[in-house]
Amino acid sequence: MKEFRSAKKRTEVSVGESVRILRELQELSQSQLSALTGIPQATISAIENGRVNLGVERAKVFAHALQCHPAVLVFPGWEVPLARAA
Repeated sequence: MKEFRSAKKRTEVSVGESVRILRELQELSQSQLSALTGIPQATISAIENGRVNLGVERAKVFAHALQCHPAVLVFPGWEVPLARAA
């Protein structure tokens, strides 16, 4: 197997940006995500813009709606050592 190099990190992604990115990748509006989660659209906007903290409980709700693990939302910049990734 060929050796591979990790890609260089080019930008930091905030918690709110990770929510927005996953929402947009699934082609959901904030209103649609609000309907799926029961979290008000204004709160979603505030989270995406960094005015309100996501929090673990909301991360669980968003993760269920966005079909991802909550850690993806809570720790967007987390790096896993190569030895543990496989």
